Amino acid sequence: MSSVQTAPAKILVADDETSARAGLVELLRDEGFEVRGAADAFKALGAVDNWTPDLLLTDVHMPGMDGIELLAKIRERFPDIGAIIVTAFSTVERAVQAMRLGADDYLTKPVRFDELLVVVDRVLRHRATLAENQRLRQAIAADGDDIGWVGGSKASRELTQLLRQVADSPASVLLTGESGTGKELAARALHKWSSRAKGPFVSVHTAALNEGVLESELFGHTKGAFTGATGAREGRFSKADGGTLFLDEIAEIPMSTQVKLLRFLQEREFQRVGSDETESVDVRVVTATHQDLMKAVTAGTFREDLYYRLNVICLRMPTLRERRDDIPLLAMSFLKRHAARNRKELRGFSDRTLEAMQAFDWPGNVRQLENCVERAVVMCNEYEIEPRHLPREVLGKQRDADAMPVVPGASLAELERYAILQTLESVGGSTSRAAKILGTSPRTIQYRMNEYRAQAPSGKPAVVSGED
Repeated sequence: MSSVQTAPAKILVADDETSARAGLVELLRDEGFEVRGAADAFKALGAVDNWTPDLLLTDVHMPGMDGIELLAKIRERFPDIGAIIVTAFSTVERAVQAMRLGADDYLTKPVRFDELLVVVDRVLRHRATLAENQRLRQAIAADGDDIGWVGGSKASRELTQLLRQVADSPASVLLTGESGTGKELAARALHKWSSRAKGPFVSVHTAALNEGVLESELFGHTKGAFTGATGAREGRFSKADGGTLFLDEIAEIPMSTQVKLLRFLQEREFQRVGSDETESVDVRVVTATHQDLMKAVTAGTFREDLYYRLNVICLRMPTLRERRDDIPLLAMSFLKRHAARNRKELRGFSDRTLEAMQAFDWPGNVRQLENCVERAVVMCNEYEIEPRHLPREVLGKQRDADAMPVVPGASLAELERYAILQTLESVGGSTSRAAKILGTSPRTIQYRMNEYRAQAPSGKPAVVSGED
């Protein structure tokens, strides 16, 4: 998720001091925000009725109704509006009270503009993340198919359309693609969206079974068919009668089993192991593989006639790196599942966490993403998943940023990060000395360091001495 907004953020400045209000309005407008001013709390309430801001910046002391009361009244109707309280040193306790009531941050007078911009940026990012997490939760709740199919990207929409189009056909479907792309989930979608939905869905991972066990597992066996067969057993084909049979890793099945599978696809009949009797069932076969079946045919390990029987309809599963827009929705779905299993209440992901996850290529695809989120849930003791809760390999690009040299082509944020960290290291971690060298305030450095710590997987950077 990107925190960049499609339209300028709207900020309402409430302050009874005309010069202070006008100065803040002008400065914030120069930064590209859409800003309005209100001379007191009552005018601020009137402005909100007709123009809902993204952020309220209010002084504490105002005649008639102070900033704390204003915040409480606005939050009753607009709980998603961000809020920053401006206070004098003598009223810091009131600012703390305001934060307990829902303010996102506070500033002390006189307001330094560089500090204000840091706080405004942080609050807007935080509010955008909360809104995105809420949208993701609503999107997941609105998914009525109950198959765990999550995705709104172009690649996902195209695949969903194809799955729905072929779902009710009796033709065999071959699902291809890398491991972890959700082939079994697609097979379940085919079943659920077909007229066979009331019938059974039976899944077999063929690579996990050896030749003798696989044939018996698929077709069943009679009593005494082989050593240990103390009774007759029904196979997966019989159990899937009237429904769908999903055969995963179809390239792994041995030649002898391929012959029996081909016969079923041609005649819709099979024989149990140890029996001469022919049985018929009504089963739709869906298969999947991450291998190139045509290469297996050329190599002589897979029957060509079976390949064409299975490949009546071939659907390729997109990789996760081809559907990056789905990562936030998938991650939130996994977060909801694993937070419940671990009995944790988590709101979602910080924007930097989502950015890191969307930048990663996920060679293990959706399965790897779920494992990553499960780990993050276990490691997180807060209300939000931060970058430090992710595996180190996912944070590769962010981790490298600490050591990035100043070179042409680097972004301003990267140059700023490098300058701050190098300066802090040179002055032994003193924020006040670093701020003086860089021409900024100690609080700005502290805010930036908090951001960098949130990105670090193991508490880095740790060069701050604590001196103000």
